[in-house]
Amino acid sequence: MAPAVPLALLALVALLAPGLGVAFPGCDYPVHLWCSSWEIAVACQAESRCANLSHPAAAPVELSLYYESLCPACRGFLVQQLFTTWLLLPAEALNITLVPYGNAKEETVGGKWHFECQHGPDECLGNMIETCLMHEAKNFSTYFPVIFCLESGSSVTKNLEACLQVYAPQLDRGRIAACVQGDAGAALMHRNAQLTEALDPPHQYVPWIVINGVRRD
Repeated sequence: MAPAVPLALLALVALLAPGLGVAFPGCDYPVHLWCSSWEIAVACQAESRCANLSHPAAAPVELSLYYESLCPACRGFLVQQLFTTWLLLPAEALNITLVPYGNAKEETVGGKWHFECQHGPDECLGNMIETCLMHEAKNFSTYFPVIFCLESGSSVTKNLEACLQVYAPQLDRGRIAACVQGDAGAALMHRNAQLTEALDPPHQYVPWIVINGVRRD
């Protein structure tokens, strides 16, 4: 009686010698067609052998985080969950939008926007720093590690230079500071206020997380 042949060896033989026609249960295709489509490759458990076959494109998950820079729960979510998830997932799997504003309030004084934040002036400054950082950096993969550094550190408002040196030394701290102190930053923060106020349903607390347009707890 001939010895049993391991299933993995049968698969290897089938891939290397198409004429033998060995297939897995559920695979009704001849071996020479196994790499003709991703669906067939999956059915025949041949994905790893079909190097030139592109994976089916899936729409990325759209996640929006509405938060405050000094909110403990916001910082915990951003640092411990969102950032680590982003690091682990492929770049094309997740699109993240950060909106630092939360429960702040805005008013115009002398024709200029002024903001009052739940955790005081330092939080307004932190919100503004992160907003201007995003505006200057443009690229999410550039500014998100800096925001992670700020939110996980001892001071959101005092550690920008140190965080830039580590994660984004190419960014100009002077341009970010000019944004924070000028009309550009106020206009950007007003936009954050508009985005937050447009939430449907309205946000009740922070962090407020929206995934593919739907509120998530």
